[in-house]
Amino acid sequence: MSDWNTEIIEEFRANDGAVGGPFEGRPLLLLHHTGARTGTTRVSPLMYQSVGDDFAVFASKGGADTNPDWFHNLKANPEATIEVDGESVDVMARVVGGKERDEIWEQQKSDYPQFADYEEKTARDQIPVVVLHPV
Repeated sequence: MSDWNTEIIEEFRANDGAVGGPFEGRPLLLLHHTGARTGTTRVSPLMYQSVGDDFAVFASKGGADTNPDWFHNLKANPEATIEVDGESVDVMARVVGGKERDEIWEQQKSDYPQFADYEEKTARDQIPVVVLHPV
């Protein structure tokens, strides 16, 4: 895990989910996911969007041309845990497509225009959207 992620995770836990810097005032969760090859538990801080009782996260990787590791891990091991709103929640991950994906994605771009920038920057056909459903 990068030092940058470690600092965000520590700040998140020390401040009941509030962090400064680029995530200040933004909805943030910590995703605990299992490595597809290693089986090692990893933690990734991610912005999210509430979708009913679910949480949508975005494999934007800052507009990189590849998906983030956590996305591959969730595809291989969809059972995960999130830390959000001071709670630990077991979730099941599901990559969404079609109209469902488009509605969530368009809302995210509207709320946080940097996601539109990521979409323009990447060579990928589209940035995946993953819905995390509490179980």
